[in-house]
Amino acid sequence: MCEKIAVYPGTFDPFHNGHLEIIRRALCTFDRVIVALGINPEKEIVFTLEERLDMIRNSVQGDPRISCEAFDGLLVRYTESTGAHAIIRGLRAVSDFEYEFQLALMNRKLSRKIETFFLMTAHRYLYVSSRIIKATVMAGGSPEGLVPDYVLNVLKKKFPNIRNH
Repeated sequence: MCEKIAVYPGTFDPFHNGHLEIIRRALCTFDRVIVALGINPEKEIVFTLEERLDMIRNSVQGDPRISCEAFDGLLVRYTESTGAHAIIRGLRAVSDFEYEFQLALMNRKLSRKIETFFLMTAHRYLYVSSRIIKATVMAGGSPEGLVPDYVLNVLKKKFPNIRNH
């Protein structure tokens, strides 16, 4: 039987519980999920590539069905190179869908072998984004409950002004 592999791309700066929830739900459909950190020079990144890889690896707690690596270039080419046939995208709101749908159509044009699967974010994480978490911690707020414990500790080291709830 053919192994069903999906790629879950993003910048994950930082990785949060919404990301983790999408990965866990994807594993109900796919045998393996590759968390792929895209290198996007246009995005303002707070954490290094190595720090983001470390946060993800420690957050998935050694699950052998989940791997994590960086990629550069076209997502569909990277996905093909891994042997995956699916891309996972998480959606929080209708506004996410329009942009993600455009990307999915372009990816489909570039490779007919790759399918895009949209997963709705769980209700409790609808408002959570890496951007909101960064803004919160930079202002001294705590993202407790919104990020895995390991990520919370990394954030507290990088932003010592974070106050507990």
